[in-house]
Amino acid sequence: MYIVQIASECAPVIKAGGLGDVVYGLSRELENQGHCVELILPKYDCMRYDHIWGLHDAYRDLYVPWFDGWVHCSVYCGWVHGRVCFFIEPHSEDFYFDRGVYYGCDDDNMRFAFFSKAALEFLLQSNKRPDVIHCHDWQTGLVPVMLFEIYKYHGMANQRVCYTIHNFKHQGFAGTQVLEAVQLRRPEYYFSYDKLRDNFNPFSINFMKGGIVYANAVTTVSPHHAWEARHTDVSYGLGHTLEVHQDKFSGILNGLDYGFWNPENDRYLPYHYSAETFDQKAYNKKALRERLLLEDSDKPIVCFIGRLDDQKGVHLVHHSIYYALERGAQYVLLGSATESSIDKWFRHEKEFLNNNPDCHIELGFNEELSHLIYAGADMIVVPSNFEPCGLTQVISLKYGTVPIVRGVGGLINTVFDHDYDQNHLPEERNGFVFYDKDNYALESAMGRAFDLWGQNRQVFNQLAIQGMKYDYSWTESAKEYAELYNNIRHK
Repeated sequence: MYIVQIASECAPVIKAGGLGDVVYGLSRELENQGHCVELILPKYDCMRYDHIWGLHDAYRDLYVPWFDGWVHCSVYCGWVHGRVCFFIEPHSEDFYFDRGVYYGCDDDNMRFAFFSKAALEFLLQSNKRPDVIHCHDWQTGLVPVMLFEIYKYHGMANQRVCYTIHNFKHQGFAGTQVLEAVQLRRPEYYFSYDKLRDNFNPFSINFMKGGIVYANAVTTVSPHHAWEARHTDVSYGLGHTLEVHQDKFSGILNGLDYGFWNPENDRYLPYHYSAETFDQKAYNKKALRERLLLEDSDKPIVCFIGRLDDQKGVHLVHHSIYYALERGAQYVLLGSATESSIDKWFRHEKEFLNNNPDCHIELGFNEELSHLIYAGADMIVVPSNFEPCGLTQVISLKYGTVPIVRGVGGLINTVFDHDYDQNHLPEERNGFVFYDKDNYALESAMGRAFDLWGQNRQVFNQLAIQGMKYDYSWTESAKEYAELYNNIRHK
């Protein structure tokens, strides 16, 4: 199949979050499985040009219809670790992608509406006719709208669209001006409830809703999160729209790049190990203690790695520190706060606790240290309020660090409780799960992990080894996407 990915990010060139990793990882694995994949991206002035090989001006005169005129663009082509990428650069006084940032501008809706229009116009004018166009998040939500309302009448009637939602929280809102800009000329038609009108604000269109309504297939990043999006408030008002379009909506788990996250060859680890040489993990635990000046003892090390915010269950993270210390464990935290109040809170905790020989709090992000923590810790706490997919728990499984997670989103699809999971045999279980958002539920799960560690170390280690044997690479996820692409091609 010939697949074109249209996205606002692709790691390592353009990366603001997990979206960039997914776009790159999926594209690479689809190519490994024999498909032809190309990517269309904005040409930001602040992207990592050092990761692009052979960048050249491939299509100098792309004229994109915009309002009642045209915007002249150039399209550059280059290779990102073997992936063919096209970068769109508008020559416009609005300087849409020459602002030193990827997101956060007041006119982001207009910037990415233009990018979506330009991507389709590039496919049209260059005579590229992919079997499937795969779009990602709100930034490209208008691609399927314009494809089926405009471009299918200009020689693109056979293209199909898969639309993936990575984060329901950011949906993309705009008024009639965006419709005028992209030449969707009938505002009263597009402002109807079954088209683009936001479910709460009758004076706004919703980019993400447009993607859901018009795409041939809609996915999110784990099967359980797809269920949550339809039946709970994690879809931020789009639940009814997803229910209406449930026949084309599904969840496909994101994969993990085992080329980067693998204790057998991790360049950041002093000692390599595998499920067969699990005892070597103890040397990394010793190295972690030496680096962070933790007391050398037989205590388990509990860790948290990630953002300190409401999504990640920051209050439960905080409680887990003190409960672990109370139970005689050691605790390592590596995290960064997105809000000043939370940052101040944890800086206070750092001052208070870092003199404790059983605790270390590191604020900020440190790639090398994160790998050593995954390898050196015995357990990891992931108490998220919501988690569309989650990679922390998948990484920890690969490193033989037993996850203690809240049963939401992708966490439920990847972690299976040692004591209570009824859908997996004992030899298939790999962690501990709790469900309620309170301290008691967290303590119950952590307590079960501590009890197993203290009472039967051999069984605890076997649980960790079982987790290491799970394969959450992109291989299976890409196969699922390829099957989905095939299904929509033949409808």
